[in-house]
Amino acid sequence: MMILEMTGEDFTSLLLGRAPRELTLTATTIAPPEVLAMLADLAARVSEQFSPAAWLIVEDHMLVGLCSVTRPPQDGVIDIGYGIAPSHRGRGIASRAVGAIAAWATDDRRVAAITAETSTANFASQAVLTRNGFVAVGNRLDEEDGPLICWRRPTG
Repeated sequence: MMILEMTGEDFTSLLLGRAPRELTLTATTIAPPEVLAMLADLAARVSEQFSPAAWLIVEDHMLVGLCSVTRPPQDGVIDIGYGIAPSHRGRGIASRAVGAIAAWATDDRRVAAITAETSTANFASQAVLTRNGFVAVGNRLDEEDGPLICWRRPTG
């Protein structure tokens, strides 16, 4: 598994239903077109202040997931969101990808901590974060997503 910094061209390819670079796509979609468009817009906004803003998650030359910085960093804290294609879940890919991003962040002096949020019902994502040294630091209620657990991992 590897993570590759995403470019605008990568988002364009995905929005056109094509695999970026020399990769192949999974049999199941990673995200619906409206979500890909939202992520492309988000990456463009975040990258005005911070880069990288998004990564491709690749396993055996196949694009199997995405990870994004969900908002411009504040005081050295980046917030991430990630997703793996349904056909590739349960294989440890998300854990390895979040671990790779945590390793990158630890080596980047601009990043003091990484945060993330999970649904209180998303036990798989909670396990991914726990495996990678994130600690639950609170809860909040989101209008769209319902009750969430807030996670944090220092990089120093």
